[in-house]
Amino acid sequence: MENKNNIGSNPDVEKKDLNIGLPPKEGMPKDAQGVWQVIKAFLQDLLDIRTDTDRDATISAVRKDIPFKGHNAWILIFSIFVASIGLNVSSTAVVIGAMLISPLMGPIVGAGLAVAINDGVMMKRSLLNLLVMMVLSVLTATIYFSLSPMKEETTELLARTYPTILDVLVAIFGGLALIVAKTKSGTIASVIFGVAIATALMPPLCTVGYGIAISNWNYASGALYLFFINAVFIALSAFTVAKLLRFPLVKYANQKKRKRTTAYATIIALLVLVPSIWTFYKLLKKQVYISKAETYITDTVRYDGAEILKRVEDPETETIDIYFIGALIPQFKISEWKEKLKGISGLETSTLVIHQGADQSNELAERLSTELRSGILEDLYVKNQEALTSKDARISFLESRLTDLQASKIPFETVRKEAKINYDGLERFGYSTLITSDFDNEPDTLTVIKVQWSRKIRSRDRIKQQQKMQLWLKERFKLDTLVVEGNTR
Repeated sequence: MENKNNIGSNPDVEKKDLNIGLPPKEGMPKDAQGVWQVIKAFLQDLLDIRTDTDRDATISAVRKDIPFKGHNAWILIFSIFVASIGLNVSSTAVVIGAMLISPLMGPIVGAGLAVAINDGVMMKRSLLNLLVMMVLSVLTATIYFSLSPMKEETTELLARTYPTILDVLVAIFGGLALIVAKTKSGTIASVIFGVAIATALMPPLCTVGYGIAISNWNYASGALYLFFINAVFIALSAFTVAKLLRFPLVKYANQKKRKRTTAYATIIALLVLVPSIWTFYKLLKKQVYISKAETYITDTVRYDGAEILKRVEDPETETIDIYFIGALIPQFKISEWKEKLKGISGLETSTLVIHQGADQSNELAERLSTELRSGILEDLYVKNQEALTSKDARISFLESRLTDLQASKIPFETVRKEAKINYDGLERFGYSTLITSDFDNEPDTLTVIKVQWSRKIRSRDRIKQQQKMQLWLKERFKLDTLVVEGNTR
């Protein structure tokens, strides 16, 4: 604490070692003043980018990235094809790979910097090259999607058909990261690649081509709007950083030309800035409304036996439509939900519309009569098929067993009389069917003949007669699985 007091109370140390000349806060203790000066110095050293900014090199690097011809044109065409394929198969990895090789960022940053330094020539070149890039990108994507056999609406494509507040925020901070990286002595390539991924300028243009290829103008216009939002806010970020870092203005020998260029730059800046602020406000308001509506639905709109099939929050009309399936929700419960809606800030003027399965005049009825009923019928069909398959298997098994039994069945009375005549000393004759299994194979049916011989007959003769009887019965009834058992010992 003693060292801090010395630092804070010594003006020479403050100015020499900390390199700042801020006056101490009035009424602040000396030790607190010393800590405050140390924190100020640390933050200044941590966040100050002016000392490491190469303004001339930055302007030169931006100028070099603006031209669009030769290698850049072919790189753009190939990257558009790669991005279109990635969107077509909904592969995020392929889309990111396409964004890494895309040269779209140069003209956008050039336009923002040109407005900041009043460079009319740079501004014209930037806008012209950006227009050529956009036309070539959309044309390439349109050709690909027109020839592609796969025209399904993938999640990657649908995500680029409308802008959100998150897209604006990504464009702002991505643009700031890019221009700050470019102003540093020695451009940080990895940061530029990261910005190219984050701002995602190319996928919206590919989606514009997809919308044109399938004649869906809502998709095309929404994706084009998303691209312009990203481009405008990246340019605004470049403009803002250039102004804060006090980039030198372009000097004109002709005073009138300088004033005219400055006026044009100011008008363009205002034309871009005012709509951008309005767009940001509208998207923010829309996102806040949707977020509050979803929280309200999750926390409040619940009823046992009923399930939400679909929900639609429309910030423009301030309407929340909820489609239910299942038990019929009583009117008093719906009125209770509407009362709670009026008490939520930002949703108090909204209208809650509940659609139920009993209402045959709405969209839910149509869905129930098509998709849902088809699903139920399909489910019943599958279950019936499984039941029929099970019954068929059971019938087949029983028929097989019955065949085995019928094959093993012998005319007992006839055989008994013939056996009594042919074999001396036969006292008893029996017949049975035995089902056996070794646990590894299917059960087997065995025909068993039980006999009893007189004890007056020698054991050797009994064995011989029993073996002879077994061969006779197998031959007569064509049964390989017949066994004769008796008292042969």
